[in-house]
Amino acid sequence: MNHERLDLDKKDILLIDDMADNLRILSSLLTKEGYNVRKALNWQMALTACQTVLPDLILLDIMMPEIDGYEACQRFKASELTANIPVIFISALDDTFDKVKAFRVGGVDYITKPFELAEVLVRVQSQLKLRSAQLEILKLNTELEQRVKQRTSELEKALQKLQGEITSRQQLQSKLLDIALHDSLTGLPNRVLFIRRLEKALNRAKQDANYQFALLYLDCDRFKVVNDSLGHLVGDELLIAIAHRLKTSVVPVGTLARLGGDEFGILLENLTDISIAIQVAERILQQLSLAFKLSRYEVFMSASIGIAWGNKEYDRPEYLLRDADTAMYRAKALGRVRYHIFDPAMYQEAIQLLELENDLRRAVARREFLVYYQPIISLSTGRITGFEALARWQHPSRGLISPIEFIPVAEETGLIGAINLWVLQSACHQLHLWQNHPAISEIITISVNLSARLFSLPNLIAKIDEIINETNVNPANLELEITESVIMENSQAVKAILQQLQERKIKLIMDDFGTGYSSLSYLHSFPLNALKIDKSFVKRMLENQEDMGLVPAMISIAESMGMRAIAEGVETREQLAQLRSLNCDFAQGYLFSQPIEQQLALNLLTRAPQW
Repeated sequence: MNHERLDLDKKDILLIDDMADNLRILSSLLTKEGYNVRKALNWQMALTACQTVLPDLILLDIMMPEIDGYEACQRFKASELTANIPVIFISALDDTFDKVKAFRVGGVDYITKPFELAEVLVRVQSQLKLRSAQLEILKLNTELEQRVKQRTSELEKALQKLQGEITSRQQLQSKLLDIALHDSLTGLPNRVLFIRRLEKALNRAKQDANYQFALLYLDCDRFKVVNDSLGHLVGDELLIAIAHRLKTSVVPVGTLARLGGDEFGILLENLTDISIAIQVAERILQQLSLAFKLSRYEVFMSASIGIAWGNKEYDRPEYLLRDADTAMYRAKALGRVRYHIFDPAMYQEAIQLLELENDLRRAVARREFLVYYQPIISLSTGRITGFEALARWQHPSRGLISPIEFIPVAEETGLIGAINLWVLQSACHQLHLWQNHPAISEIITISVNLSARLFSLPNLIAKIDEIINETNVNPANLELEITESVIMENSQAVKAILQQLQERKIKLIMDDFGTGYSSLSYLHSFPLNALKIDKSFVKRMLENQEDMGLVPAMISIAESMGMRAIAEGVETREQLAQLRSLNCDFAQGYLFSQPIEQQLALNLLTRAPQW
């Protein structure tokens, strides 16, 4: 085979890429710079090209069919013919580990697509210079056998030149590694580097019984609000300012890292006890409470911090990070702007919550829910006028689960919509049966709670119409309960939906009145038919004279606005007597009946008790 170059004055470059466009662009660029350029679409063509004319440099793509760039490079390096030809990878893969793999299989450089033409030229020139220096050394080594003394000085110069190239390459690799392990925005160590340092701390703890450390996991409260309202540039400026302020609170006693988004990790080492970690957390909270004066805005920010005490029992640093994260979310749940120390019981609670969520998803698909009914009593007649429909979950192994336990999970996961509509369907079906029962002569109403999430459905009214038509109930006997938070979230959109419900003669009830904003202007603006007085006020009515005035005030508000007042949580005859003396319209609670299944509710209706 002929391995001589076609043009001795030009360097020969072999391009290997399965994309014809990439070959065309690079070929045009390098040809203009005076290089001989040959192209190959796959490994076989590349091998043939090398056997025909040995190139000075190979530019190699990673993502190719059959034999990818990594395998191709290994084959080049395994062959005596091509082992010393420098290979530069050009790929759209931008992950650190892809780059590391490229260097491991023998690549000398790595260019990320889309590439800058100027960068390609500089790197090609650099590698050709390095290749020339290597070839020069080989030539000198051959001649040294005959003229050692004459070539000693030339060899030293060549070695110096090579050393300079190697040093330059090492500096470039070191810089690339530094970029890969640090956050580009704040300059702090990133998650990868932080986990490595956590791993070192864990290994040290396993070897040294006296070594103790702690991990702080910090998440900014309400950062998303700032980012969404003022823009990402302001958000980035705020993150840089937060990182700077955290440095003053942490360095030099600990390692600070940005773990992603608005989350930061802090590793505190060589501690005597956890009180030092608590002091750092308190100092951080105090520092972050001060206003951030940015270029155009003054912003206030706070944070929630989870603290995990490191010990040798942890198998992996990710588990320690997970526990600190769990503690941070507990701090948020407790009101934010605070720290919380991880307790192993919290992990079990998190696992149980995850299991509950998984079970709940299956329960929605399997229809594992029941509807219980709690009677609503007219205080003027003492008779049942309706029922509130309440969801219960018949878990296959845990039995009956209260809504207090599963409704918050359903709200958070978005499953509440399907559950809520199913309860409405079931309650309307039951109302239809009661309306047509021969033993029931009085008009009965059904009250169903509507989750705030349902109001984001674009077809909510159509869904309700469909249920009413399918169950053939009189909509005038249907009552829908909403909370004040529904109105506060999107008043105009909610108002339009409520007006459409009113047009269908469906009654609307404000649930848990008094526990939220209780704005009279909202009550005036929305078409409500009744107010439900929260059971917490009813319970304290006879215990505290100061609270006593709230219940009459709520009843008066309802009366002045032409609404009915319904008291929840009535448990004693004293409470019942007091409510009657205040002219409250309706009541419900354990004094009359706890929530019961449909057959017991029917028995209660046909027995027609009177209180």
